[in-house]
Amino acid sequence: MPTRILITDDAPFMRVTLRRILAESGYDIVGEAETGAEAISMYSELKPDLVTMDITMPEMDGITALRAIRELNPEATVLVCTAMSQKNLVIEAMAAGAKDFLLKPYQRDRVLESVAKFAA
Repeated sequence: MPTRILITDDAPFMRVTLRRILAESGYDIVGEAETGAEAISMYSELKPDLVTMDITMPEMDGITALRAIRELNPEATVLVCTAMSQKNLVIEAMAAGAKDFLLKPYQRDRVLESVAKFAA
């Protein structure tokens, strides 16, 4: 059974790019969220194996959503994504329980390498 993934990003182009990379490699994209709040709701409903989470989003940032998801399930696998190579946000996300981080623009090999480490 393929790993079930929830993609979270406020930018449609980034969601499409990530969906394409993952789906072409056999992963099951069970949902796409545009906001942190939507990701939390969808996580509860869909119970994916892995979540990709953009850090910078309107309404609720990815780190806040990551913390909320980890409250629902301390074992949740969340990979944070950021266009900024801002070390402090990545460090904060990792301290909040992110398993890994992906830099945008996405590099196919790096995305697949990271997801494969945590695939169910």
